[in-house]
Amino acid sequence: MTTQTAAGRRRLLAVGAAVIALLTANAGTIATADPAPVAVAPAAAVPLPPELDPGFYRPAPDRVAAAAEGEIIAARQVNVANFGLIPLNVDAWQVSYRSNNSRGEATPAVATVLKPRGSAPDKLMSMQIAADSLGAYCAPSYAVQQWSAATALGQVVAPLEFIVAQGALQQGWGVVIPDHQGPNEAYAAGPLAGRITLDGIRAALAFEPMRLPADTRVGMYGYSGGAIATGHAAELKRTYAPELNIVGAAEGGVPADLRYVLENGNNGIWSGMILAAVIGLSREYPELAALLNRDLDPLGTALATVKGGLCVQWNTALAPFLNVKGLLRTAGDPIDHPVVREVLDITRMGKSVPDMPMYIWQGNPDELIPVGPVNTLVDTYCQDPSATVRYTREHLSEHITTELSGGGPAMLWLRDRLNGIPAQPGCSTTDAGWLALDPEGTALSLRTFGEAFASFFGKPIGVG
Repeated sequence: MTTQTAAGRRRLLAVGAAVIALLTANAGTIATADPAPVAVAPAAAVPLPPELDPGFYRPAPDRVAAAAEGEIIAARQVNVANFGLIPLNVDAWQVSYRSNNSRGEATPAVATVLKPRGSAPDKLMSMQIAADSLGAYCAPSYAVQQWSAATALGQVVAPLEFIVAQGALQQGWGVVIPDHQGPNEAYAAGPLAGRITLDGIRAALAFEPMRLPADTRVGMYGYSGGAIATGHAAELKRTYAPELNIVGAAEGGVPADLRYVLENGNNGIWSGMILAAVIGLSREYPELAALLNRDLDPLGTALATVKGGLCVQWNTALAPFLNVKGLLRTAGDPIDHPVVREVLDITRMGKSVPDMPMYIWQGNPDELIPVGPVNTLVDTYCQDPSATVRYTREHLSEHITTELSGGGPAMLWLRDRLNGIPAQPGCSTTDAGWLALDPEGTALSLRTFGEAFASFFGKPIGVG
């Protein structure tokens, strides 16, 4: 009996040791398992702006740092509407997720995800809206909600570009709209915007209610300030998010090199927006913030204080024809100051060739964003034989009308990519008088506006 008991104990010890060894061997797997889906909170009757909603927009730093890039931290349903008033009959949520700033540090981010009511889309468009603002209440996630006050407070771009997103929904696609300027509204900080955009796509793909397959074809779209995010995301994708199946990126009015945008806009009608971009950049680059704090003259300091909480409409209207460079008390041309030069170099596009087809359209002339740096960007990409770029210049143009006339052709090109039609290899450049003369593109734009108008009366978007 004693011998049998001893033998039994030895067997138990052996089994225990084996279990411990198995658990130890799989400890890494257990630690890195996919996180459990987060609970989805119901929509609020009246949304709060980010400034009054820190729990969602600024979760605890340790919680953000513990998450993987694109991992969802919180989610909730939202009611979206045109101009904050007219509800859309679609499924819509907000997700709070982890991304990285320009220094590789964890930062919170928020995106709006949408799909046709009750659908299971197999395509996704990431729509980078030109927020171009410095107040958090101007962020797209707040501006597109019903009963949002953002439009009344000067966020005029987001509700207009939201109609482009509705054009994607009308075709049955899913849509993700990231707040790509980040929690500090770092307007014009391209590398930050690119990372938040890519992580927003990751979050949308992982969000179970969207019902998107992991290999979903993804397209990106952005104009002007939205092109900052789209262009940097396209360049960063190969190294930052290589697993994403991004099949094309369409961008227009491209601020490829902010140095030339600043030079072109100084003393001009858009100088108020230029100063807003300088302030936005200082929120992501501490060295620039220190320079402005030290060397801005009294007028510059006063303008920075006032403009620091405004949406795009009022930021653009405040201080046109301003000598922005003259506000900085430095020796020589401020644009050649080492700190300014470094920030402009960091935010310049063209450092890597996107590993996806690109559709680029640009006005020539464009009174805000000069065409020369966009030509240079395309030439830089096309030195690589693997580059696929379709570049269109519109000559009867200016900055705002080129978005309207070029949006239809850009969406047609993106639709082909999302439908699996390969882009023509290599690079091509086309000069057009007026892109609105493209009959198919104009027809698509008119259908988009027509369906958006029909949705004012409750028609579901993209189904039936």
